[in-house]
Amino acid sequence: MAVTLKDVALKAGVSRSAVSRTFTEGASVSATMRRRVEKAAQELGYSPNALASSLTTGRTKLIGMVSNNFHNPIFLEVFDRFTRGLQDRGLRPLLVNLSEEAGPEASVSMLRQYSVDGVIVASSTLPPDFSLAFRDASIPVVHAFGRTGGGAGVHVVGIDNVAAGRLAASTLIDRGYRNIAFLGGPESATSTQDRLAGFREETAKYSDIRVSTTFATAYSFEAGRAAMAELLQHPPAEAYFCGDDVVSIGALSAIQDSAYNCPADIGLIGLNDMEMAGWNNINLTTIRQPIEQIVSSSIELMLATLENPDRFPEARVFSCEVIERGTLRPK
Repeated sequence: MAVTLKDVALKAGVSRSAVSRTFTEGASVSATMRRRVEKAAQELGYSPNALASSLTTGRTKLIGMVSNNFHNPIFLEVFDRFTRGLQDRGLRPLLVNLSEEAGPEASVSMLRQYSVDGVIVASSTLPPDFSLAFRDASIPVVHAFGRTGGGAGVHVVGIDNVAAGRLAASTLIDRGYRNIAFLGGPESATSTQDRLAGFREETAKYSDIRVSTTFATAYSFEAGRAAMAELLQHPPAEAYFCGDDVVSIGALSAIQDSAYNCPADIGLIGLNDMEMAGWNNINLTTIRQPIEQIVSSSIELMLATLENPDRFPEARVFSCEVIERGTLRPK
């Protein structure tokens, strides 16, 4: 049978309320009492019941992790970092995989059922309405990998996607490419819109640069491969800035199955620097998004907001850098 709080109290010779206070964060208990209770608990193999504790404290320590990009391998890295980071701080992540049909109100209702203490929206494609819905429901929220400009009204941590688009364009132009293209993710995604805006902004500075635009149906390998296969039915551009690494890897697969060669005939640059991008058989030149810093900063903001729910919304923007590999011709 499971060891109960009552068993620990009898073993330690104290009241059940003393045991409860010992295992309640912030509760008042003397050092002597704490040692007696912890010794008894260790000898009996007792572990506090987190759900029972939440009834006392009013805090479940559950943090909803909301995303709609589970098919993208980059989010395996993202969620690995988030779950470990939250658990290291005594919080418990609750992963929520949004379907295409799930709206903000349904998401709020779902997470309220679990009495989460806060929500981290981890997506570059969900519109701001999702984060705002949690804020309006008085649930502390941080939008990781969100749109950092324009006064979102909630905490946002990520990169400047417009600046990333400019960096991609300038990188291709510096390599001598003159017929270049943007192969983005879904056209409706804010990350796609911003990366394209920056790409166009930079290329507009050059009268001799020819630019074309294509959108994949998703940030996925299959969508990137299908989009590039269609583009190869006609004379392709000299180089492509792909919306992210997984789209780039799909595009690279289509090129490898064609009569073209990368980078001799077609150059590619991605965005994210996911682990797979560095594999020898891929070797993708890409723009690194500092995932570790974005995750740790998002958790830091969540902890601060749990302590002070009225904290003024903050945007934390991180810089990107080009990671040189083998899918662009050298300068």
